[in-house]
Amino acid sequence: MRDSMGIGVAVGAAGLAFGTAAVAAGLSPAQSVFMSLFMFTGASQFALVGVIAGGGSLVAGVMGALLLGARNTLYGLRLADLLGWRGARRALAAHGVIDETTAVTLAQPDRESARTAFVTTYAVLGLFWVATTLVGALATERVSDVDAFGLDAVGPAIFLALLWPRLREGGGRTWLIAVVGAGLALAATPVLPPGVPVLLAASAALIALADRSPAPPAAPGSEPGSGSGTGSGATAEEARS
Repeated sequence: MRDSMGIGVAVGAAGLAFGTAAVAAGLSPAQSVFMSLFMFTGASQFALVGVIAGGGSLVAGVMGALLLGARNTLYGLRLADLLGWRGARRALAAHGVIDETTAVTLAQPDRESARTAFVTTYAVLGLFWVATTLVGALATERVSDVDAFGLDAVGPAIFLALLWPRLREGGGRTWLIAVVGAGLALAATPVLPPGVPVLLAASAALIALADRSPAPPAAPGSEPGSGSGTGSGATAEEARS
């Protein structure tokens, strides 16, 4: 609960940035809060308001938001078995499946702890995210010249903050994907409508599927579960991963 509350408060405070970015893009405070309450996935929300701010179509903005939010579906598949909820509780929990709730939940040693971590993170982060969105939106609405604050840079700054730890910890292939994606976006921006270059840049992730070396043959007698090889009964592919 301590870890979950800490993460919830820290990440929820980023709602201030979304509230200001949303109003700067032309949304009302009510629309901004509605997005935070019902979408509840920061990267997708920033992507959508970023396209709107750039004058792009709503279709392009929604497609970019859906692309970024698709990972939450994979998280849900993993958490469904771990949490073991059914019916209305499972439907409600699906709304709270995001990066932070997934990370905290998967770090727990048993189902009871996992459920506690998920609920606490979801509740605290959700509350702070919506509340700070409202504060940021109302504060921005009361500023006569929003452009003077350079709030159009808030969205890209948040994305860079999310991306940088992955670049710092990743290897050469991670940097290659990032550079190719950035290059595609920069090349397409002058000729394509806002939002479309981001979708095109996502194709750089296909590099991760290329040049996969075949798994080395298993050593004699290292059948799964035999206790040899990796020492835990893992297959060669699992050990390599």
